[in-house]
Amino acid sequence: MTKRALKRTVREGAFDHAQFQDDGGKVRRLPVGNGWSPLGRDEDREQGYLKTIKPKSEGQAELIKAIDAKNLVMALGPAGTGKTYLAIAKAVEALEAGKVAKIVLSRPAVEAGESIGYLPGDMEDKLAPYLRPLYDALSDRLSMKRVRALIAEGAIEIAPVGYMRGRTLNNAFVVIDEAQNCTYGQLKMLLTRLGWHSTMVVTGDPNQSDLLPGLSGLGDVADRFEVVPNIAVVRLAEQDIVRHPLVAEMLGVL
Repeated sequence: MTKRALKRTVREGAFDHAQFQDDGGKVRRLPVGNGWSPLGRDEDREQGYLKTIKPKSEGQAELIKAIDAKNLVMALGPAGTGKTYLAIAKAVEALEAGKVAKIVLSRPAVEAGESIGYLPGDMEDKLAPYLRPLYDALSDRLSMKRVRALIAEGAIEIAPVGYMRGRTLNNAFVVIDEAQNCTYGQLKMLLTRLGWHSTMVVTGDPNQSDLLPGLSGLGDVADRFEVVPNIAVVRLAEQDIVRHPLVAEMLGVL
């Protein structure tokens, strides 16, 4: 019996005892319907990979709890405390669970102490260097292919602060990153974009503002919100830094 005929027999399930009579019963028919399956016998189960979020400090645990409980959260703390990452991770979690219809990420296009001059390309190309940290956090939770697909269909929107005026963000998870580079007026405009069935997380470090002294409004807004019961203000500290241990040591002397 040829190899091609044997494959066809296995595939189609046809079997004729007469074709094996000359082989002295040495050839056995391969099983067709009860072959090995990676799912085993329980083929109804669902299995998927999901990178769970686990707080690495008490401050991060407080931040996650606040995001789950409040519609407006302000996360203030030094670099490396996971403010942006946790906010975007919770945003992706809400989108995947169907709790919100879209994610809106906004960040001021402010250079960190030096001018990079004119950037070529369209608006997205010009904003790409400023919004790169947001893409990095998104790609860690989702594949870049899925991130591009969600951006293309409008489920994820990344926009600078200047394009937020006049909008009402309903059924959305909004993350305002690097808010220490926003003035008091800009923060007031951004905070009042919050719509129905939405959550907004504002992250930043008041001690690392790239604006002129006295222009940043993050610290003032956070102090005013401390007494508002429906708003959570989470202040992370050096012990919440999850980057290299030298980062905490450097911030302690700089």
